[in-house]
Amino acid sequence: MTHIAIDIGASSGRLVLGDLNGDKLSIQEIHRFSNSFTLSDGQAQWNVDKLLMEILKGLEKVKKLGYENITIGIDTWAVDYVLIDQHGERIQEAFCYRDQRTENAMVKMAEHISMQAIYEKTGIQLQSFNTLFQLSVEKPALLEKAKYILLIPDYLAYRLTGMAVLERTNASTMQLFNVTEGVFDDELLTLIGVKAEQFAPFIDPGQVIGELQYEQFKAFDLPRCTVIAVASHDTASAIAGTPSITENWAYLSSGTWSLLGVEKMAPIITPTAYRENYTNEWGVFGTYRFLINIMGMWILQEVLRNSNENYELEQVLQEAAEVEPYLQFINFNEFRFLKPSNMIIEIQRYCEETMQIVPQTIGELAACVFSNLSIIYAMAIEQLQYMTRASIDTLYIVGGGSKNHLLNQMTANMSKRTVFAGPAEATAIGNILLQLMAVNKVQSLQEGRQLVFHSFPVQVFEPVEVSRTDILARFKQIMEKGQRPA
Repeated sequence: MTHIAIDIGASSGRLVLGDLNGDKLSIQEIHRFSNSFTLSDGQAQWNVDKLLMEILKGLEKVKKLGYENITIGIDTWAVDYVLIDQHGERIQEAFCYRDQRTENAMVKMAEHISMQAIYEKTGIQLQSFNTLFQLSVEKPALLEKAKYILLIPDYLAYRLTGMAVLERTNASTMQLFNVTEGVFDDELLTLIGVKAEQFAPFIDPGQVIGELQYEQFKAFDLPRCTVIAVASHDTASAIAGTPSITENWAYLSSGTWSLLGVEKMAPIITPTAYRENYTNEWGVFGTYRFLINIMGMWILQEVLRNSNENYELEQVLQEAAEVEPYLQFINFNEFRFLKPSNMIIEIQRYCEETMQIVPQTIGELAACVFSNLSIIYAMAIEQLQYMTRASIDTLYIVGGGSKNHLLNQMTANMSKRTVFAGPAEATAIGNILLQLMAVNKVQSLQEGRQLVFHSFPVQVFEPVEVSRTDILARFKQIMEKGQRPA
């Protein structure tokens, strides 16, 4: 039996075939497609049914390659949802987490409950786009019509199998569960006018969701498919697929977002964790992903998009390497960088406002992005080590950003820690690992991670001495004291 990871991110999706041959796992991309939100009457929305059609196209390709009997697992981004009516039909398009409708949602909810109380209940970082806040601004009439509120991967599995489920790793991101009790929090549900029964039954990674409903897709020539629940939150899959072979490690899932954290067996809910906005998302096999959400490759993606030039990554890295690093200091986690109309102009405007050197060329802009991300990563590692009261000796960078060798080296230098980079396809690999465990081809998560390390290239970056103290001091001077550099 062959295993297919359906891995969909905010900018693209793919179907990846995984084969286990002895002690090596191999993967092959079968189908890739673009994904993005669109603006309709000023509202940012996903075309989720287009995603379904792309999945079916990919499965046709799988069968044409001679694979008749497969398992599939679906992972996507978190928090966004689809409303399903009593007839099993989608009520409206799914809103994108970048939509502006939730800008004031946290302020309005704070009139009824404090943000700290929400954090203490859920252990989930406070973000205006969390499902809790999205549902709080949803139209009551539409919520009343909804039989099910399904997260994106659960919706796609529902369309394929007819079975409605709520996969745990993704469900935790909604900020609707009491972290100590592991159930929906009644107070939060009451505040947003939603009932617990409007969510499908829980399912754990590794459980079977159902068989593909072939009669629903007669226009497609499809293989026999068993749909397995994997870690359907893409970050959870990426961490499952992290090739950790050392102790005292942290991970950085580097993609559109950068998720930096550690794997724990219990949540960490402290005043410091609340103040610094760390999250305790549910991981696989009873673990918690204690992590912080950092703006990631989205910054570079937008810089490249706004440049109106077709740059290859290697060209950008080469030009950035020729620029002196750490000429500008910018906290890219500031709200102004979440969805500016033009990222290049926003960066340049910020530098002008703070009387810093204004980057102009693509190399200068990229060097600015990499310099500041490496600083933010290094500071987050130190903070993470303090908060967990545990040493962090190595950092594993996985995801698309792991191919950025310049940023990897800068991160090693600034953090003063060994960096293991790769594989880039950790999310798809983690997805496949959960399927392999479901059919007893892999016996444990640690066995799976060892398998990943020995199956895929992993680059090692040792730290090189830099003027780290001065760089961090200048960054903090601007960020914390609001002073301008001399």
